[in-house]
Amino acid sequence: WGTNRQVTYSKRRNGLFKKANELTVLCDARVSIIMVSSTGKIHEYINPTTTTKQLFDQYQKTLNIDLWSSHYERMQENLKKLKDVNRNLRRQIRQRMGESLNDLNFNEMHGLEEDIESSLKVIRERKYKVIGNQIETYKKKMRNVEEINRNLMHEFGAREEDPHYGLVDNGVDYEHVLGFLNGGPRMLALRLQPHLHSGTGSHLTMGSHLTTESHLTTYALLE
Repeated sequence: WGTNRQVTYSKRRNGLFKKANELTVLCDARVSIIMVSSTGKIHEYINPTTTTKQLFDQYQKTLNIDLWSSHYERMQENLKKLKDVNRNLRRQIRQRMGESLNDLNFNEMHGLEEDIESSLKVIRERKYKVIGNQIETYKKKMRNVEEINRNLMHEFGAREEDPHYGLVDNGVDYEHVLGFLNGGPRMLALRLQPHLHSGTGSHLTMGSHLTTESHLTTYALLE
């Protein structure tokens, strides 16, 4: 239905503009047509020898009216209202900052005090909400840090129980685990578990050999 009306509007508009052009050519009349469709589009026809403003000026002069005076007056009234609103808002801002209070009576100051207390209540509620969100964020970060710490402590404990934890797997050469790829110096860390046997008369002396297995940690730097 809407499409049909638009098609009809387009046809009638073209016909009307055609008649206006005939009046302009055949009758030497000055014609101006302004049309606004239901979709808000503006279509205009104007005599080639004149302008829309000239026709409006002649219309006002002939009828002795001013089409813009009423509109200008309404604009002036609206501007005055906006200035009054701006003035009142500025005064309220100064009063909430403790200024311009001399013109207020007791009831007005009491109302101002209540307004400020209500505003403070809203601000405090918002502040507490922001603080609560920050606390929750810090708690999450703390839990993450604690989880990382537990994992590190667990790994540290596993290394203490098993000296070879994470260093050498079965059948893996030490050079491939701790050595440098370019043939540089390689360091190996070996630990021998203690197996003490208290044999009769066994002891360690200068120049003698070891008669008792001792807890020995050897660090060798291989060239």
